[in-house]
Amino acid sequence: MLTVVFILMRIIPGDPVRLMLGVDVDQATVEATRHAMGLDRPILVQYKDYILTVLRGDLGRSITSRRLVSSEVARHFRNTAVLGLVAAALAAVMGLVLGVVAACYKNTTLDYLTVVFAVLGISTPSYFTGILLILLFAVKLQWLPAGSAGTFRHLLLPALTLAAGSMSIIARMTRSSLVEELQRDYVRTAVAKGLSRRQATLRHALRNALIPAVTTIGLEFGFVLGGSVLVETVFSYPGIGWLIMSAISQRDFPLVQGAVIVVALTFVLINFLTDISYAFLDPRIRY
Repeated sequence: MLTVVFILMRIIPGDPVRLMLGVDVDQATVEATRHAMGLDRPILVQYKDYILTVLRGDLGRSITSRRLVSSEVARHFRNTAVLGLVAAALAAVMGLVLGVVAACYKNTTLDYLTVVFAVLGISTPSYFTGILLILLFAVKLQWLPAGSAGTFRHLLLPALTLAAGSMSIIARMTRSSLVEELQRDYVRTAVAKGLSRRQATLRHALRNALIPAVTTIGLEFGFVLGGSVLVETVFSYPGIGWLIMSAISQRDFPLVQGAVIVVALTFVLINFLTDISYAFLDPRIRY
């Protein structure tokens, strides 16, 4: 992954030194700055030095701001982490509720409406959803700000945009899993022993149906981090996605590479924590 990003950043058009110094600077100054930054060395030498630097835990310095990449990424990643947690919470709660309702009222109008809503949420691009939410809640109704960050109100629109697709996937997965669990013998046995259909669903069937749903929630939180690039750009939200887009436009190689590393490691960590959470839902997995 790191190799792919390193190569792509070198082959896209644009000179980071020219972008940093401006078009009016003489060629001698440009060459001197490029030499000082090590950008005039062979690509393989730059790659080797960068890999060794990363292995030591040093992500380098930003070409444009000359600040440490680690501090720049940390400052923006906090905003994305907050946004991702809010979006993931909205997606999980609303997705689980819609999935349970659709499964309990299978083949009814409520079930069909939930399925249609889920399909629309999955098929609509996040940037288009964001623009629609801005037009409705920020321009038309003027209930919420259209962008930037600062208060919880600034989080709502980008969080809803990010949550829309994930919520739809979680709802469909929960519905499918719960419908399957409700047809199993242990549910019929629980009802035969005196539990109501609702109690059997919530106490027994839902817990087993949550295992594939939790997998989806964990994966979707990772996708929220990746999908934040477009959403944060639409809402001018200063998170890691906005930082990556800004760094790409300025050809800031170390900043792009450092941000991608952090996002990738976060995705791996989330998947690991998701696997651990299975043991709390199914005692058989602990054994």
